[in-house]
Parts: sequence; C-alpha cells; structure tokens
Amino acid sequence: MSGLRVLLVEDDAVIREATQLALERNGFTVTTAADGLTGLASYRAARPDVALLDLMLPGMNGVSLCRQIREEGPTPVIMMSARADPIDVVLGLEAGADDYVTKPFDSTVLVARIRAVVRRMSRSVRPVESAVRVFGPLEVDRSALEVRLAGRPVELTPTELRLLLCFVDSPGTVLTRDVLLEQVWDYQWGGDSRVVDVHVQRLRTKIGQDLIETVRGFGYKLRSTA
Repeated sequence: MSGLRVLLVEDDAVIREATQLALERNGFTVTTAADGLTGLASYRAARPDVALLDLMLPGMNGVSLCRQIREEGPTPVIMMSARADPIDVVLGLEAGADDYVTKPFDSTVLVARIRAVVRRMSRSVRPVESAVRVFGPLEVDRSALEVRLAGRPVELTPTELRLLLCFVDSPGTVLTRDVLLEQVWDYQWGGDSRVVDVHVQRLRTKIGQDLIETVRGFGYKLRSTA
C-alpha cells in the first residue's frame, strides 16, 4: 500500500511534522494543513485516500471538518484526539469518522490503522446467490450495494454498509463486538468497542431503531423477521 495519499490536519507543528515524517518513511504521500479551513481546501484539491484529522483545530474543528468531508465523498476518516475522553471519541465517530487514535500514538499503530481502513474500503464484497434480502421495510441489494427503506434509498458510509452486510449475512445471530471489530474494522487485535457501538447507533438512525437488537452482555443481532 505504498503511495497512499494521506491528508494530515494537525495544528501542533511538532506533532504534524513528526507524524508526516513517520508516514512518509512508510511510503505515504502526505499533504498537511494546520487548521480546519485549510484542511478542507486541501481535501478538495488533493482528494486523498484517507484523512487524519485532529479533533481540536482552529478555524473549523475536526468534528465539523469530518462532517463536511463525509458529505462530499466516501474518503475514510481517522480522528486524532489528545484525550481518550468518551465524549471526544463519540463526537468524532458520530460525525462520520471511521476510526480514531489517541495521542500520543505509536507510528506503527497509526500506519496499521491507515492500512486497515483503506484495505477494508477497497475490499470487494463477496457475491451471494440471493442478492436482495428483505427485513421488514428494509431491502438490501448486495450485488448493487444499495439499501432501501420503505422503497427509498438509504445513504450509508462504506463502514456503515460493511457493518450492515455483516448483520445481513447472519440474520438472527448475535454478533459480538469483537467479531464486528474483526470483520468490519479488520482488527486482528483488541479494539475499542465504542467504535462499534457508535456505528451501530448511526446505522439505526438510518434504517430504523428496531431492526438491530442489542443483546446485553454479548453484542447485537439483526431481527430475522419483520
């Protein structure tokens, strides 16, 4: 995955330079910006393969920048936060971020996260014999990668779509957070379950609150009948 184009938006000059050097040593092409507005302009000009956004940015904060990027395209977004405060994490994920890292971070971890998010976005979806699955008012066309609710198209991010397809492939089966982290986020190591929880909630707001059921102490399952 050398040659990936990364947009890095970080207002701390020391962190920005150190992160840029680390990414370039791993073969990435890095565009940097020191504030949110410049970051948005850089995103529109460079159209990177992945965007790394600090949560606290001058001009336009990372949450607002993430929302704007999400409105304009499917570019994977990883948020960077100096704190592991649950509120910070949830704000970034609810804005549409695909993942997050907490500063200070090891450069090898960051590189692994970048490669994982790009790999899963580009991974082809395996075909199935019955392309269209129906769950009450929800229709999922796996071959066309289209989702409709009561006949109307539902716009999902790539991560939300992969999450929904995991449920569609195993209706009525409880999927643990660890299983979802491995299948959707490509984590071969332990990840933060908040990533799963926030994305499930985002998915519920788009396809209906009752279709995905919480099984306390275990995980989630898609209701197999209307």
